[in-house]
Amino acid sequence: MPENKNYKNTDFTKNSLEKGEYESCTFTNCIFYNLDLSNYIFRECEFNGCDLSLAKLKNTTLNDIRFINCKLLGLHFNNCNAFLFSVCFENCLLKLSVFINMKLKKMIFKNCNIQEADFSEAELTNSVFDFCDLQRTIFFHTNLEMVDFRTSYNYSIDPEQNKMKKAKFAASGLSGLLDKYNIIIE
Repeated sequence: MPENKNYKNTDFTKNSLEKGEYESCTFTNCIFYNLDLSNYIFRECEFNGCDLSLAKLKNTTLNDIRFINCKLLGLHFNNCNAFLFSVCFENCLLKLSVFINMKLKKMIFKNCNIQEADFSEAELTNSVFDFCDLQRTIFFHTNLEMVDFRTSYNYSIDPEQNKMKKAKFAASGLSGLLDKYNIIIE
């Protein structure tokens, strides 16, 4: 089991990453594009500037993981091992990613492009979307209680289809809560 190892500028589509457990490792500017990472275990790892787009995550363990400046297009995080799932995202591209039916309490999304992602039936209580673009992102039967959206934008959330008690929004973003009524706000 590799521990405290640093991987830099490695294209794992050409040089495969050995299947196993990775603890306290750092991956910098690495390519995992379309790789099958099923059943891999990552604990206390950081991915910085990596491309994990379209990687397969069936039963992948992501425990205390930081993604910084990463490209994470089309990832099905809902296929990960739910036990101890804990990640945070900063300056990441998360377009078309799927978080359906996941327990994501206290998640941090900072400066991320989360367009067209799906959070249907997810549990996001106390999470923070800080300066995130949520255009065409789906929130349906999602628990958004005490979620902070104050600095995020382009969201369209139906308060009648989601739990939203004490969720926080900026006054400038209230139109995103009224989209379904097709009204004009000036």
